[in-house]
Amino acid sequence: MSILPTIAGGSIAAILSLNCIKVWMQGPKCLSKKRLDGKVVVVTGANTGIGKVCAQELSRRGAKVIMLCRSLERGETAANDIRETEGEILVERMDLSSFKSIRECAEKLNRNLDKIDILLNNAGIMACPLSRTEDGLEMQIGTNHFGHFLLTDLLLPLLHKGGPGTRIVNVSSTAHERGQMFFDDINFHKIKYEPFKAYSQSKLANVLFSSELAEREAKNGINVYSLHPGVIATDLGRHMGDSYGALVGVFVKWAVMPFIKTVESGAQTSLFCCLDDSLENQTGRYYSDCREKLPAPRALIKEDAKRLWEISEELTGTKKSN
Repeated sequence: MSILPTIAGGSIAAILSLNCIKVWMQGPKCLSKKRLDGKVVVVTGANTGIGKVCAQELSRRGAKVIMLCRSLERGETAANDIRETEGEILVERMDLSSFKSIRECAEKLNRNLDKIDILLNNAGIMACPLSRTEDGLEMQIGTNHFGHFLLTDLLLPLLHKGGPGTRIVNVSSTAHERGQMFFDDINFHKIKYEPFKAYSQSKLANVLFSSELAEREAKNGINVYSLHPGVIATDLGRHMGDSYGALVGVFVKWAVMPFIKTVESGAQTSLFCCLDDSLENQTGRYYSDCREKLPAPRALIKEDAKRLWEISEELTGTKKSN
């Protein structure tokens, strides 16, 4: 009796199982049909990955979308890809690792826009070798947290003009669950630097920032959300080979990438937080797979959220006089 049919049957079953895993890994979709005609949306890191997908979808719903990108050339190329949508698409240069660049961009937006209805703080870097921003901050927390903290603060006048229901959406990560705030050495001048330790700190900072911002802006009707988009096939992991060696980079590309979310699937929770009406009376909460999820215990420590806020004000020069 030939074993070939058995082998073939086993191979088919294995392929079907792998395909089922791939489909399951994509997660739920944002089901909102909400239109955004007359709305103004600002997205950081919008020239690639989930930022680009979100910019395209929000524009398709009629919003005026401003894409903030480090490279104007790459930003314009991405904008040209999605300008067939209904909404207006604009590109502005902004480098989150430069406070000067952020201030220049925010000044231009405050001068040219009447309001902002949705701010999607999407841009980020992950697991890069030790490097520092233009202002001397560790690159990951400098970009992922302090850059977005400064941008958000400078855009608050426009966000207030958006009126009640304005949304600020901060993209974090499940990495925050392994994160720890090194308040005494937040920029790794003394502590031994480890790429994922620094990344996890920056993602925990995103959740703590969202929580504190939500409390401070509740009186103005601004809703703030943080989220985990999922493990996504984007270029966010481009530094893996640099930090951990070429073999790790190859392993991630060939063994892990086929089973993680596509960019379109990874954008769904960001879109959910930007659009879904069920979130209208919620603020300061954390989401994953298009539903609310309890963040890690360290992300719920109010004293840490306030301490991070004070450090952020000091380092970005945004502390308001009483």
